[in-house]
Amino acid sequence: MSENTAVQSPEDKRIRVDIFSDIACPWCFIGKRRFERGVEAFEYSQNVDVYWHSYQLDPSLPENYDGSEAEYLSKMKGLGQEQVAQMLDHVTAQAAAEGLNYDFANLKVANSFTALRVLEYAKKHGAGNEMKEALLSAHFEKGLNTGDLETLLELAGTLGLDTVELRAKLSSGSYVEEVNADIVQARELGISGVPFFIIDGKYGISGAQPAEVFANALAQVHSGDVQAP
Repeated sequence: MSENTAVQSPEDKRIRVDIFSDIACPWCFIGKRRFERGVEAFEYSQNVDVYWHSYQLDPSLPENYDGSEAEYLSKMKGLGQEQVAQMLDHVTAQAAAEGLNYDFANLKVANSFTALRVLEYAKKHGAGNEMKEALLSAHFEKGLNTGDLETLLELAGTLGLDTVELRAKLSSGSYVEEVNADIVQARELGISGVPFFIIDGKYGISGAQPAEVFANALAQVHSGDVQAP
């Protein structure tokens, strides 16, 4: 071995995690929390690099939907109001267990495409994770309209992002291609539901799995026990 050849120690090995999700997906927020707890339990948590990718559960939604989340789900899934109410209660309880305060009664149903473009802008300015958190919280906890441009700009401003530049970028059509490219990539990978996590391109995890699942997967990939597909 050459004296110039560096041997990577376990402490230096970085792990890339690609996460496909929609800011209008209740399980994506729950999955984010469980993933974060899994990372915290992983020995080399400081070496995990997260890359957020766009996905839309319902691209056909208008920018603003005139109706409640319960009405929307009932119409989309063809379920009765009582069944939808039970489903929302279940999700709310799962979210509460992760410290999240879902408020479906005040949730504003909206198309997520513009919000995903804002996320792209934030990612390019080093605030992707913070923006993802802010968008999910705005949608599920705060009853804010995440399909409304002014609301999105205000959220970006709270993170210290340049809202004048962001407004201009959105007006010019920026980040449409990036969001669509993520959606196409998800389709090519066979992803039909979110959240979906890809660890180092070797280990795929579908859904908001328990934190231990993520911690174990990270440990396996780090040790080299998982073969690339």
